[in-house]
Amino acid sequence: MPAVSATRLTLRRAATVTAVTAASVLVAAGVASAHVTVHPESYAKGATDGVLTFRVPNEENTAATTKVQVYLPTDHPVLGVLVTPQDGWTAKVTTTKLKTPVKTDDGTITEAASEITWTGGKIGAGQYQDFDVAFGQLPEDTDQLTFKTLQTYSDGKVVRWIEEAQSGGDEPENPAPTLKLTAAGDDSATSAAPAAKTSAKATTAAADSSDSTARGLGIAGLIVGALGLAAAAFAVVRTRGARS
Repeated sequence: MPAVSATRLTLRRAATVTAVTAASVLVAAGVASAHVTVHPESYAKGATDGVLTFRVPNEENTAATTKVQVYLPTDHPVLGVLVTPQDGWTAKVTTTKLKTPVKTDDGTITEAASEITWTGGKIGAGQYQDFDVAFGQLPEDTDQLTFKTLQTYSDGKVVRWIEEAQSGGDEPENPAPTLKLTAAGDDSATSAAPAAKTSAKATTAAADSSDSTARGLGIAGLIVGALGLAAAAFAVVRTRGARS
């Protein structure tokens, strides 16, 4: 009996340590991902007729998010901004006269959206809200756009997502949503095939990665199971020895 008790105690301690470690990892992942972000993460320079989605998670347990303010850059303006209606939310778009007008195929643009404010709704604890913004055209003269954002809670607290990440540095505590702008691709038929091949390779790589992950988890499960059986067998042998 003493041998069995000691074995059970050891197994319980191991299980407890594993559970605590897993919970810590999950909590850390949740905290790291609870930033206001923009999706997709990148667009081609000069892209037209697209949609940007601002995802706003609620980080407070005792208060709801009641106001979201997204500031659009005017030095590299986003043209033709339109907001998608959200149930319970009222959107207000503020425009600003541009210091440098932008010439387009439809004429010269002298004003652009500089701020979008959503009010009237609520994002509760453990929830998030997606705010969709359609655009007519993205700028061509920059590599990224930073959308500084203010998140106001029902208790009056304001979280300022306005910090810009420095090249090669760690992610700031309150990073601003950032959209990367990539070089515009060639739309000709000549480049279509390489693009398709790249997409196929990416899909295959993702599938291989997923398969490898599944295999790894399966192997890990077998190892854990084997260790459990070994521990049980050891306990049985010790028990029989003690009885003999």
